Amino acid sequence: MLSVILNKNEEKEKLEGFPWVFSNEVNSFDGEIVNGEVCRVLTNDRRFVGYGFLNTSSKIMVRFLSLNENDVIDIEFFKNRIITAIKHREKLGFMSACRLIFAEADFMPGLIVDKYGDYLSVQFLCLGMDKIKSMLVELLIELTGCKGIYERSDVPVRLKEGLEEVKGPLYGDFNPRVEVVENGIKFIVDMENGQKTGYFLDQKLNRDIMKYYSKDSTVLDCFSNVGGFALHACKYGAKRVVAADISRKACDDILYNASLNGFSQLEVSCGDVFDLLRDPNNNQVFDTIVLDPPAFTKDKSTVKKAYRGYKEINLQAMKIIKPGGYLLTFSCSQHMTPDLFMQMVNEAAHDAKRRVQFLDFRIQSPDHPALLSSNEQLYLKCMILRVL
Repeated sequence: MLSVILNKNEEKEKLEGFPWVFSNEVNSFDGEIVNGEVCRVLTNDRRFVGYGFLNTSSKIMVRFLSLNENDVIDIEFFKNRIITAIKHREKLGFMSACRLIFAEADFMPGLIVDKYGDYLSVQFLCLGMDKIKSMLVELLIELTGCKGIYERSDVPVRLKEGLEEVKGPLYGDFNPRVEVVENGIKFIVDMENGQKTGYFLDQKLNRDIMKYYSKDSTVLDCFSNVGGFALHACKYGAKRVVAADISRKACDDILYNASLNGFSQLEVSCGDVFDLLRDPNNNQVFDTIVLDPPAFTKDKSTVKKAYRGYKEINLQAMKIIKPGGYLLTFSCSQHMTPDLFMQMVNEAAHDAKRRVQFLDFRIQSPDHPALLSSNEQLYLKCMILRVL
């Protein structure tokens, strides 16, 4: 097995659980380099650090699989990892629709597995996982009893691993538009063309929090996608709900999902949400507004521009919330740190000339765990505010 020798004093954060070795942290190699294979990582003075997938073509040269020198990285190793991940979701009671495996956070680097009813949507995001795809598919069939598996490896991060973007069925003959139940609400997941792997499962518990902010209220759900927050607002007694999204397909899906549940108080606004919030002719005000935008930045170099975008939508939303109303505001960018996010919201409140009470701070659902040693995995932030 190839040994990857670290530079001097590079091992501390790795031994504490940081899941990657970057190319500039590597001093040398001992053995034959075969990208996508398992390698051994050693300190500069040849002490064991861990096992991981190697890819010298990537900035992330090693993705750790284990820090236990006694582990054997074989089919039983991956089987046990999958079983451990599934047991956690079963304990949560999330097995109707959930993330079964969350890559590094479940010690399965580069592998995403989402469960939608009887079907799985999967992403293979690193070369090592891609090379053992057929083995992993067989294990997932055995351990979940799923009726079908659809691959959604159509993401640009694969290009950094030297892989092409691909998508399509891997197992079973099925319609990739499947009906799922979340918090008692029926909705359609488009595993073939929906966002990410079909749906934003990380907001499961945050959507259910609408039970506290919807009854007898007018609600605006911005960047609604397929209507997750809007549908929950309807379920919990909102008298009028507006779901806003720029995608015509998303708006059609929102209306379809509303009809599945018999929610007649829901209407859609199909267009640019920024324009909707800034429209000087818009005399509407709302009791509750949800801001769940896409990641405005996926790179440190664009954080300042993203900050301005986040501030703008929060400022404009605060202007059209009734006194005593509620704002649920989110960021799903890892580069928008919790401190930076709070600072932005505070500035938005100041510029909107609204006094604000801070009620709650939330993160992604617990089927999307984050390693304490890796801040990158704590990407979703939510502040719940009362706007006075």
